[in-house]
Amino acid sequence: MVERVLKYANKKIIPENYLFSPEWIVLGINNTCNLHCKMCDVGTLNFETNFAKNLVGTTPLNMPMELFEKIADQTQKYYPKAKLGFAFTEPLAYPHIVKAVQYASDRNLYTAITTNALLLPNKAEALVKAGLSEIFVSLDGLTETHNMIRGNAKSFQKALEGIRKLFTFENHPKVSIVSAITEWNADSLKEFADYFKDIPLTDIGFMHTQFGEPAIAITHNKIWGDIYPATESNLDEVNLNNMDLPKLLQQVEAIKASEYPFRVYFSPELTNLESMETYYHKSDVIIGKRCEAVFSSIMIKSDGSAIPAHGRCYNLKVGNIYTESLKEVWTSSAFGKFRKDLRNAGGFLPACSRCCSAF
Repeated sequence: MVERVLKYANKKIIPENYLFSPEWIVLGINNTCNLHCKMCDVGTLNFETNFAKNLVGTTPLNMPMELFEKIADQTQKYYPKAKLGFAFTEPLAYPHIVKAVQYASDRNLYTAITTNALLLPNKAEALVKAGLSEIFVSLDGLTETHNMIRGNAKSFQKALEGIRKLFTFENHPKVSIVSAITEWNADSLKEFADYFKDIPLTDIGFMHTQFGEPAIAITHNKIWGDIYPATESNLDEVNLNNMDLPKLLQQVEAIKASEYPFRVYFSPELTNLESMETYYHKSDVIIGKRCEAVFSSIMIKSDGSAIPAHGRCYNLKVGNIYTESLKEVWTSSAFGKFRKDLRNAGGFLPACSRCCSAF
């Protein structure tokens, strides 16, 4: 309780000098993906957006194992309670993923992988043996829907096979599913959640479409373009006008009226048509209170460079692990100024409005 109060005061009064540890060290361990998701700039081959540049804009293609070891060693030294999040772009395609998880486990570090799970059937046993703590599997519908969205005729089947295989081991990691709500699955969320009732998941999280509209980027850049330039994002094949909001609301209400053996949540929590209309069609309206991710997370790319929070943030270099320690990067003046600018702007900049960290 006391720490929570102190953190809140720190964020409000002197965010440029944040005194607490990160909760997540997000790792951009590779710059390639094996699927072609319709709601992702990488999947649609639009490499000009901030989102794509954060995910696939660095070299080398794969983070050298020596760099990962340096990150893990410094996490153990400075922030031993922080979690290592293997998140971008597709961690299971990283050639050193098992070795990296084992290295972190040997240092008592918490490891989590976010994956499309196409390669999970072949990696599951080795990851369990390496001591993986948690895995988040991205699934956007049942077989036909998911495979269409992800551009691979076997992606759902492979993911399900991998999930079931994990549970054959006694010391399996926690397993959760994260599902992106889009125009292609908004009318079938209940069916999707019901399908997994016999699987001992930890969570199913439904994430409303995350995007950046061109008009918002223009508005943002008039104010912040010189230091935190923004672009549109993740709208190449997404048409927000195709989202059937009444049907989506019915699905949300049906899920909330049901019982599941695991936690089911929505992000953000939109519980009526008005809030859904605001979210999808008035993206200049800020929904949350402030960005918490800049106080909890930092992302390190394959070249050692670091940006605030994670792949959806601005492509702002706040340091490099090759030339600075993890502690120096986390407390850098560039990161501190960004935190202060966010505070002074009311908690968010205009282009933050539909980022997953905005609510």
